[in-house]
Amino acid sequence: MKLIVDSGSTKTEWRLQLSEHLSHSVQTVGINPVRDDEETVRRVISAVANSLEAELSMTMEKRFTRRSVSAVFFYGAGCIAPYSNVVRQCLLEVFPKAKVCVESDLLGAARALYGRTEGIACIMGTGSNSCLYNGEKIVKNVSPLGWILGDEGSGAVLGRLFVGEVLKRQFHRSLCMSFLQYHKLTPEDIIEHVYRQPQANRFLASFVPYISRVQDDREVHAFLVREFRRFFHRNVRAYKRPDLSVSFVGGVAGAFEGVLREAVGKEKLTFGSVEKNPIGKIYDFHCMEKDT
Repeated sequence: MKLIVDSGSTKTEWRLQLSEHLSHSVQTVGINPVRDDEETVRRVISAVANSLEAELSMTMEKRFTRRSVSAVFFYGAGCIAPYSNVVRQCLLEVFPKAKVCVESDLLGAARALYGRTEGIACIMGTGSNSCLYNGEKIVKNVSPLGWILGDEGSGAVLGRLFVGEVLKRQFHRSLCMSFLQYHKLTPEDIIEHVYRQPQANRFLASFVPYISRVQDDREVHAFLVREFRRFFHRNVRAYKRPDLSVSFVGGVAGAFEGVLREAVGKEKLTFGSVEKNPIGKIYDFHCMEKDT
């Protein structure tokens, strides 16, 4: 049995292969070893094993135990050296018979989007990232730099810039008023959240659903096209591969697929595809091929 995992900082999707055509899924809180200590990571993984044993003992002919898992393929935010070692060690402790492979969420995105073919893979969620993928591994990556210095096109940066436009009244009056009323916020509330409370990036990214609702507004549409083009200028163009398509995973990409297509066209790039939730394609990559 193979266990395929797609982990972000907010949520983690676990999918266990039970047979050629049958799988079982579990969702937990996110795991990020840059942020989370070893005990937190171990606790989440142990809870998954307990959940699988409890749920599958009622439905499988042969009793499932954590020792039944033969391989774990874990793709996660923050899974870079040396932090990925914590995740790998905890997985080995909880699933003692498994071969364990821990990779970055960016490689997971690339494999979900392109399988074994070349392409430029991008993540657009709370944060953003991109890479040049050769069908096997990442060969180039422009550092995303985080939501203060980079992360163009991400939920956090779109939220930050959108709120700035609202508070400086750069959008038309009715939109500025609508935003504050919809979220039941005052300018003072926003300043408090951003400058005095933790996880300001998540607070700012929480405005993406509202931005999505009003994306057909002329001023908002122009704002989004501009910011997505900025993502391509600062990231994708650095790969110097205009012959390759550009594809995306993540909630922001899913919410603004039409605008992304327009921005890609204006940059004279080739639009590939959008996978809002990549776990299915990552699962297929490992479980539909005999040698992975």
